[in-house]
Amino acid sequence: MYYDPIKKSLGEVFNRTPWLRRLFYHLLDLLLLRTWHVHRELRQWAKGRLHEPTSILDAGSGYGQYTYWMSGLSKKWEILAVDVKDEQVADSNRFFRQIGRTNAQFAVQDLVLYQQPNTFDLALSVDVMEHILEDVEVFRNIHASLKDGGMLLISTPSDQGGSDVHADGETSFIEEHVRDGYNIHEIQQKLRTAGFERIEAQYSYGEPGQVSWRLSMKYPILMLGKSKLFFLLLPFYYLVTFPFCLVLNWFDANTKHDSGTGLIVKAWK
Repeated sequence: MYYDPIKKSLGEVFNRTPWLRRLFYHLLDLLLLRTWHVHRELRQWAKGRLHEPTSILDAGSGYGQYTYWMSGLSKKWEILAVDVKDEQVADSNRFFRQIGRTNAQFAVQDLVLYQQPNTFDLALSVDVMEHILEDVEVFRNIHASLKDGGMLLISTPSDQGGSDVHADGETSFIEEHVRDGYNIHEIQQKLRTAGFERIEAQYSYGEPGQVSWRLSMKYPILMLGKSKLFFLLLPFYYLVTFPFCLVLNWFDANTKHDSGTGLIVKAWK
């Protein structure tokens, strides 16, 4: 299934007013399990930095929800959010101007080519690398763009059933993915090749997260892919499933997993 047309339709609905976009961000924060894991890591990284001038790269910003969340933590943080999609970048810049968030800027950039040497204290890449074939080139560019001691935080599918692929011969649930998922050792080796020395990797989306993902994402996306009329039914669907998803997300984000369909990777320059 191609996910981009559905994402575009959702964007058109929630971009109508700043209030709707804020609501959309809050719903994503609650529903998307990867957000629970990413926010946990960002809170840990942010300790002692909230009152310090800090430069952050959101590498593949998408809707801009992570830039929105980070820009609200500290006015001293300056965030550059880049993406290859002109329309999403323009929408995000317009929204951030409307709400007066002056410490964030969005720009059109290709991560395979983009490099800003020794600029950023943190780089964030959430569900991006599975879309880019030239991943080592991107890792090299981010490594060069980080200051000494800077950290890269990655969320991406693993090869343990990521992209909803569980056996040889199966294809990815999201057809825009160029890889079904990373082996936990493979991504660490690629980061070392790019120049990173200290690397930590752990699984996310264990058993509770996989159930939550199906309820909160897979089934609604499949139905939206068949008919846009399902938009009218979404509130009633989530009225039933939302409480279960919240509980499952909490358990997944607060449990260590021996395996999982997602990876959280931290790498320091």
